[in-house]
Amino acid sequence: MDRANYALASYLARSGHAVELVTHRASPELAALDRVRVRTARKPLGSYFLGRWPLRWAAARAVREGGSKRVVANGGNFVSTDINWVHYVHAAFRPTAPASFARRLKGRVDRVLELRAERVSLGAARTVVCNSERTRSDVINRCGVDPERAVVVYYGTDPDLFRPATEDDRRELRAKLGWPSDRPVVMFIGALGDRRKGFDTLFAAWSTLCQESGWDPVLAVVGRGAELAAWEERARQGGLADRVRFLGFRSDVPDLLRAADALVAPTRYEAYGLGVHEALCCGLPALVTASAGVAERYPPELAHLLLPDPDDAPDLVQRLRRWRSDSAAVRGHLQVLSDTLRAFTWDDMGKRFVQACGA
Repeated sequence: MDRANYALASYLARSGHAVELVTHRASPELAALDRVRVRTARKPLGSYFLGRWPLRWAAARAVREGGSKRVVANGGNFVSTDINWVHYVHAAFRPTAPASFARRLKGRVDRVLELRAERVSLGAARTVVCNSERTRSDVINRCGVDPERAVVVYYGTDPDLFRPATEDDRRELRAKLGWPSDRPVVMFIGALGDRRKGFDTLFAAWSTLCQESGWDPVLAVVGRGAELAAWEERARQGGLADRVRFLGFRSDVPDLLRAADALVAPTRYEAYGLGVHEALCCGLPALVTASAGVAERYPPELAHLLLPDPDDAPDLVQRLRRWRSDSAAVRGHLQVLSDTLRAFTWDDMGKRFVQACGA
């Protein structure tokens, strides 16, 4: 969401439009652009839960003071009668995670508020911009949006940042990262605060594979969250400390992807899946759940990379074995998909967005 919003705001400002951002935080690079104004909303106690109201109040003030300017809201963050850009549909997935009674209670309250705000906001918008056909289906069938108001605009990419690595690039990156040069590295990218990204399924599959003498890849896990320490302990107890590397939050994801050999994303819900998109742009085979929005971009020749059931660890085991034994078989089809995705930049997305909204 953050990267897509940044890209749209940057494109609009560089195209000569005055842009006012209402947000808790904006990057200095974006705020420094000519024609960009940032209106910062408070986030009491650092809480997004408490910050939702100051954000809405700040947005309402910006709309009142802005006259006839166009308004783009994200989901249930604000009720705009103009444009709502949907990156995630709360009605499409109910998160679950081990938590205390207080956290579970807060989660239930939070969900009630999110669902109500989402339905009201999407119902009010003249145009609902969706990041995939999956998302468009969800806003129509779960949120009651009129199909004529819902349009799809796929995310773009930075083709210079996310590109396939040469062999020399990979060798240098692996040496810099301390990764083995003689063993494949499989990546997982996602928050470890709940089970939406499906790391539990991948961990179960990896535990099975690591019992096989011929299974040599290393798993690199990028992400943090409330369950990170518990997963690290499970890896130690399961004898996987040298087979699973927990990297925490990383700002060098492009380098990690270009140094890796594959990505696995058994997500239980994904409106799109920008991390998978970026892995594909780097030429990596990316195994992702078939219901994820990004799966729409896969050609039939890569259908075996799509996971029918994110809870099916044995199926994931079989697909990872197939990847390891015959990774060269998909190379040509991957290159075509990678080139196609890289050809649609963030600025191309901005142009498409403007066209879709009739601006």
